[in-house]
Amino acid sequence: MTQSRTRISKAVIPAAGLGTRFLPATKATPKEMLPVVDKPAIQYVVEEAVTAGLSDVLMVTGRNKRPLEDHFDRNYELEEVLVRKGDETRLARVQESSDLATMHYVRQGDPKGLGHAVLCAAPHVGDQPFAVLLGDDLIDARDPLLARMVDVQERHGGSVIALMEVDPAQIHLYGCAAVKPTVDDDVVQVTGLIEKPDPADAPSNYAVIGRYVLDPAVFGVLRETEPGRGGEIQLTDALQALASSPDLGGPVHGVVFKGRRYDTGDRGDYLRAIVRLACEREDLGPEFREWLRRYVTEEM
Repeated sequence: MTQSRTRISKAVIPAAGLGTRFLPATKATPKEMLPVVDKPAIQYVVEEAVTAGLSDVLMVTGRNKRPLEDHFDRNYELEEVLVRKGDETRLARVQESSDLATMHYVRQGDPKGLGHAVLCAAPHVGDQPFAVLLGDDLIDARDPLLARMVDVQERHGGSVIALMEVDPAQIHLYGCAAVKPTVDDDVVQVTGLIEKPDPADAPSNYAVIGRYVLDPAVFGVLRETEPGRGGEIQLTDALQALASSPDLGGPVHGVVFKGRRYDTGDRGDYLRAIVRLACEREDLGPEFREWLRRYVTEEM
């Protein structure tokens, strides 16, 4: 009898950052709760995980992140008010976030970097492959990047990272991958990784973006990984070890993403993301686009 593989079901979302680029808005509000149109950014990320079949979500949080837990929990008082008003539309929207997935939370404690945040998930994840989604990157729901990455991991084993081609002058802002082609146009094998290289030292213009599907062997590598750039434990360094020594935990592949990505970690890109998503909404788009045209014309 052929033994079937266990389908990946767990997602890890690191959410312990302080959001200093958005101060003072993030002084008392987690950056993940900043609204993108009318939903907090973090809800888009959880929805993406659920759409890809990952129904078990662990958030790695820190101090002052209690609103994240509250958002994905029931609010019986608010629901009761909406029931009494007969406002079924808003009631459904309020209940949507609490019904999305099975949510879990663990605190990172010391902010020792993304690699350390992932390592905090080890007791929950166990010995199964899992996904990591960074909250600053929103992937358009029409572009199923994560589902494609899960498929590639189940076919090849090891770990899979998301890559985008960027202007070589911008590669210093990202982790960068050295790659070689495979038989699939959108899949490459990763032979090396470097965190935020100088453009002259970058092996390619393939930038690592905030989606990963990881073999649990990464936990053992992270435990042995010394602090790197910025004095933090870098996930990129652990993936470099796996890419250079596949016997540690399988190969590392990359899915080259050419779809729609919204960066909510930068103030300008955050504003652009709101405008783009609002323009595409059926309920908001027509009126908003017309206002935007008039505004741009008047300002020009």
